[in-house]
Amino acid sequence: MKKKKVKVRRIYKISKFERLLYGFTLILVVIAPLAIVFSQATLSKVNYDVEKIKNEITAQERTNQSLSMKISELASLDKIQEVAESEGLSYNNDNIKYVNTSE
Repeated sequence: MKKKKVKVRRIYKISKFERLLYGFTLILVVIAPLAIVFSQATLSKVNYDVEKIKNEITAQERTNQSLSMKISELASLDKIQEVAESEGLSYNNDNIKYVNTSE
């Protein structure tokens, strides 16, 4: 009589620690790419906001420079004399008195 070979299936039991380890690994594999994408999106938005603010600062600096030039133009002696003459005032050198401040 021939003996039949019977294959015995082994049942592997997974311990609680291994299940926990596999669960954490699976969670990490799923969450890590999502976290990377989220952080890159946040970084891109922050960079966009920084560039937008830099452009606003540059525009404001140009406006400030333009206004400073207008102030200098309006404060010039020629402009003051022009406005004074248009208001009926005149420049009379005889009315100017000099005060000596040295003691």
